[in-house]
Amino acid sequence: MARLALGLIGAGRLAETGYRPAAALTKRVGFAAVADPDEGRRALVAGDQLIEYPSADELIGAGGLDGVVVASPPATHEEIGRLAAMAGLPALVEKPPAPDLAGARRIADLDPAPSIGFNRRFSLGAGFQGTLPDSGKIELEIRYRRFSWSPVMVRDPALLDLAPHVVDLALWSGLGTPMSVAATSRRPERVEIAIEGVSGSARIRCATDRPHLERVVVRDAAGNPVGGARTGGHLRGAIASLRPGHHPLVASLAGQLDEFAAACAGEPAPTLATAADGVAVMEVIAAAAESLAHDGAPVALPARGITA
Repeated sequence: MARLALGLIGAGRLAETGYRPAAALTKRVGFAAVADPDEGRRALVAGDQLIEYPSADELIGAGGLDGVVVASPPATHEEIGRLAAMAGLPALVEKPPAPDLAGARRIADLDPAPSIGFNRRFSLGAGFQGTLPDSGKIELEIRYRRFSWSPVMVRDPALLDLAPHVVDLALWSGLGTPMSVAATSRRPERVEIAIEGVSGSARIRCATDRPHLERVVVRDAAGNPVGGARTGGHLRGAIASLRPGHHPLVASLAGQLDEFAAACAGEPAPTLATAADGVAVMEVIAAAAESLAHDGAPVALPARGITA
């Protein structure tokens, strides 16, 4: 099977440390070109293998690609997604799909609508789809030290940086339609979110100023643990620092790219997130933001009819 030729839009740390090595691990895709207005970053990610373009418009307009991966800042996702749709190109847009709910809805209205990069489905969330018992509870935590990641541009608060990943996993687990959302935060680097769904509840913690840890615990209606997963932590971080190799994100991104290739070929891609999934997540994020603005008061989603 011939590998699909993809364009990589955005040459930040995720492209450099994540997507480039991830593509090398897959058998179905390879990057043929990269676009970024920063010449130095573009050259670093391109190496001597990828064709360089200063803009997404020029990369897409050059043709010869089977799809694009959009790893640029969230504020650019909608316009780049629109350019890809106009060219008939499948697109994988990194999370969050847009800076706000309205943008996520416009992205979902594109034809073809892009897939969304909730890569934790391929790592922390693997095996948890639909596993939440009726009236059960899922506890999710994700944290890292942003300065250790050294992002090139994005400095989003934890609500927009990390929460979309674990909100998606909460919905992925079988939480059902969210009925209410409450959020608390004493600083932008940390946020806690409580979601009450029709089939269960979720408790989420996110931090961008603490040592790396990702964990999930699933409990039944009586509160007994029935499943879980964990990565990171002090000990595992110390061990990983002594072992050369890819960043922990790479394996999940490789799995995501393989399913994106399947979607491009019209094959089933059951784990890959859709634009509709992105809207569902951003509905929760919007409700959490409203809750924060009202001292943590719960926000009822169906009654509110979120429109922005």
